[in-house]
Amino acid sequence: MDLERYSRQILYKHIGQQGQAQILNKHVLIIGMGALGTHLAESLVRTGVGEITIVDRDYIEPSNLQRQTLFTEQDAMSYMPKVVAASEHLKAIRSDIVIHQHIDHVDAYFLETNAKNIDLILDATDNFETRQLINDFAYANKVPWIYGGVVQSTYVEAAFIPGETPCFNCLVPNIPTINMTCDTVGVIQPAVTMTTSLQMKDALKIMLTSELPTKLTYGDLWEGSHHSFGFSKMRRATCPTCGERPTYPYLHANNRNFATLCGRDTIQYQNSDITQEILESFLIKNHISYQSNPYMIRFKYNGHQIVSFKGGRMLIHGMTNPNDAKTLINQLFG
Repeated sequence: MDLERYSRQILYKHIGQQGQAQILNKHVLIIGMGALGTHLAESLVRTGVGEITIVDRDYIEPSNLQRQTLFTEQDAMSYMPKVVAASEHLKAIRSDIVIHQHIDHVDAYFLETNAKNIDLILDATDNFETRQLINDFAYANKVPWIYGGVVQSTYVEAAFIPGETPCFNCLVPNIPTINMTCDTVGVIQPAVTMTTSLQMKDALKIMLTSELPTKLTYGDLWEGSHHSFGFSKMRRATCPTCGERPTYPYLHANNRNFATLCGRDTIQYQNSDITQEILESFLIKNHISYQSNPYMIRFKYNGHQIVSFKGGRMLIHGMTNPNDAKTLINQLFG
């Protein structure tokens, strides 16, 4: 392997050739391939990480292009799944990178199946329920993970290392955040970059087994504020994830057929019995027009755009109430 491409990184006193060799042997999971995920994936590939697993349940839309750096107009016009387009662009950056891509919803089953041999998990999600699931899995399996959040011009980041730091669950009541998402109140690119810079800095330290302070960092780029505080003493003995008797409740939560996508006016419906072949035959039989590519089928029903992926997962746009989605699915399939 030609290490010349990493020469400037190797010159850095805290990395060197030995550190670069460590990085090349790491396998990192990125959950979410939106603004944070695309930045993180590109950074990891350019840094020299040997293997990445990327997962996202969505496809590319024009509104993504303002901040999701791996995608192009053609990707949006083709309704490409985010992980598929990301893989293609990452391979163009570095041909020897090993990429495992999943067009999927992250639940306990996904993590148990695909994250057992991971060295590090990077959070690029947009909701606290998935982060709690990541937290439970990470602490149950002793895998470090790094939280990142961004909205408007604000950023927040913290690294969690099982056996060393209190977990995300202990910290949640103290995280400076508001119940908003990029899809409801917007986001600017510099805030994304700030968040991922902090995440990548801690990712490098974890991969190199360097000393990592136990602290959360947050700020507002527009206002020019930047703060951090330590949380090493925030562990709760009763914490269900890292306490004296952990139960990992989010790993054992019942899976739901219907789930609301944060800030998207979209309901996700899951039914593995509805294959793409069955759906396509149904649409033809009922004279419902549709468009398709190798990854999805798109059609409209009762004024709602529905996108179906392999495995029986559908996104029903223009809805926020799971009960309304249930009614529509019953109308559609009986």
